[in-house]
Amino acid sequence: METYDALLAAITPDAGETRTILDPATGTVVGEAPVHTVQDLEQAIAAAEAAQPAWAALGHDARSAALQRAADAVERSAEELARLLSREQGKPLNGPNARFEVGACAAWLRAAAGIPLEPETVVDDGETRAELHYRPIGVVGAIGPWNWPMMITVWQLAPALRMGNAVVVKPSEYTPLSVLALAKVINEELPDGLLSVVSGGRDVGEALAGHPAIGKIMFTGSTTTGKAIIKSSADTVKRLTLELGGNDAGIVLPDADPKTIAEGLFWGAFINTGQTCAALKRLYVHTDIYDAVCEEVTAVAAAMPMGVGLDENNVLGPLQNKQQYDIVARLVEAARDSGARILLGGNPDAEQPGHFYPATLVADIDNTNPMVAEEQFGPALPIVRYSTVDEAVTMANALDVGLGASVWSADAAKARNVAARLEAGTVWINKHGAVDPRIPFGGAKQSGYGLEFGVEGLKALGVPQVING
Repeated sequence: METYDALLAAITPDAGETRTILDPATGTVVGEAPVHTVQDLEQAIAAAEAAQPAWAALGHDARSAALQRAADAVERSAEELARLLSREQGKPLNGPNARFEVGACAAWLRAAAGIPLEPETVVDDGETRAELHYRPIGVVGAIGPWNWPMMITVWQLAPALRMGNAVVVKPSEYTPLSVLALAKVINEELPDGLLSVVSGGRDVGEALAGHPAIGKIMFTGSTTTGKAIIKSSADTVKRLTLELGGNDAGIVLPDADPKTIAEGLFWGAFINTGQTCAALKRLYVHTDIYDAVCEEVTAVAAAMPMGVGLDENNVLGPLQNKQQYDIVARLVEAARDSGARILLGGNPDAEQPGHFYPATLVADIDNTNPMVAEEQFGPALPIVRYSTVDEAVTMANALDVGLGASVWSADAAKARNVAARLEAGTVWINKHGAVDPRIPFGGAKQSGYGLEFGVEGLKALGVPQVING
């Protein structure tokens, strides 16, 4: 375990171009991140190609043992990693935030190591025997986002490594330090060259996505960028796993108890201050309990402290960057201008340092309003009234995205019936956004394709091979 200062120093470049990273809560300097070039990327890929065959030859058991040791290393440096993450990304240490994210990194490493993947006997009838195996792809490129920079990077690298691949990571330009530090810790237990982080700009991301030595790209981010990656992958027929934009819907059925579900609704929408792909971003509530749900969720939201992440009392933080702050502010103003009712928030303090936007709840809003139709990706939730379940399902399915959704009801069977009608990769019952490393996760429609987590996630990082005979 290293001290925070030693960990930061270990990832600070001695030479070359750097980029100053500022704390989105205070505007103070967090550290200097390297600005890697396409040439640096080429060197990382070459090192990965050199390291991968021996890693693949170790077999599943030895690779899994290394991932377990990597999880131990993450846990030994958990507090230092969480502090750096809080300062760079903005999320508080407590609540489902920085310490939670670092803990999830260890959990996903252990899950990737521990999930069995045996050859599957497809046919064995006495005359024909066919087995399905999964072989390493080679070198995997992982392009991550700024909202959960450590956790999503582990979602990408852990199964890739378990399946015998090498990995080259390109982190967001907003949060490179967190990913560099995480990789530094994990690399204590891995062979040299197997896992690299190339902290560059868009040119590096584009070069990685189109590089002929990269056999697969894993990407979490915007649908627009995902489409560009799809195009750039065509010439080399790369395998892809894409987790793209969300704008998840939640439907509250008329038999739900507003007080019972209020805190779950709040955290479904406001986890990581709303900066989560699979967060609840559109809430549809039956007219019979609409006012009660609005009242109960407002009471929960009003009690949640927001502020600088290193303050142990806070559970909500700033938007990570000014661009995202401006999107949230624009959409709330569109709602206000339309005559929607602001239940809470919508009044940022212009004198406060940092990109803080208050927790905001908006009622009596039309389903076509920009705040509903566009993904806000921040601490603002529109609450739409409906009269029939058919109407709610139609509104929930109206958009071209479908990452997650949820149904809230006192009757689980009734909720599952509604869930089956929703066009989303995952539909939760009486919760929202609860991902689990054992359970496959992926999007529908323009929210991407490919599955992560569980045995299906492992298979997605391998090349299927049938041995027939």
